[in-house]
Amino acid sequence: VIMNLMDKLTDVFRQGLSNSFYPVPQQAIRVGGTFEGWSPHDAQDIVYHVLVPLSPPPGHTFRLELNTAGMLQRNFCVHVELLCTCAREQLGEDMLCFLHHPKEELRRRQDPSLLHTLCTGDYLDVEKTVHWFYRFIRVAWLLLPDSRHWRLMLQPSCRTCKFQLRKDNESFTVEIVFGVQQRDSDIFVSSQPAEAGIPSTTWLETCAMAEAQF
Repeated sequence: VIMNLMDKLTDVFRQGLSNSFYPVPQQAIRVGGTFEGWSPHDAQDIVYHVLVPLSPPPGHTFRLELNTAGMLQRNFCVHVELLCTCAREQLGEDMLCFLHHPKEELRRRQDPSLLHTLCTGDYLDVEKTVHWFYRFIRVAWLLLPDSRHWRLMLQPSCRTCKFQLRKDNESFTVEIVFGVQQRDSDIFVSSQPAEAGIPSTTWLETCAMAEAQF
């Protein structure tokens, strides 16, 4: 039920964001032992964790920068950089190059770049990304047939997107963690919860996908 729902939500996101410059959610990956029934807790207390990889939108790239400031777990910042898309314009694609078009023209004819929406400085902001996803999921949920049978209740969270689904006597709690892949590996930097006071531009390294595949 959960993974089927996540696939539908991802499709709605891709369609709704096709002409914008927000991160592109990829297919969700189930992580942790709850999907295999390893949790020792009562079924009502189980939280199903999924990892949603984020890809850069057109005209952007993500570059991971290791942050060595006093944490036991390796952590990174996701540096967002603009790419030249002039060649795509010449091929007839309906997109202006952020690097080589006047700012006034860009403001008038094109949505803002990711740097002006979900970033703090040049870095992808975890809390802004989560807040954006929360806003969109409220709208996306109403477009799904499942909304006629399941009740969606969003739960507050700063670094993850957490919600509960209820239908009759059934209920599920889902926690979405967002991730950016390290090159072509199974290692991600993620928005998983961290110690208090951590900057919102800090993403923690996770091997959850590699562990799930193992």
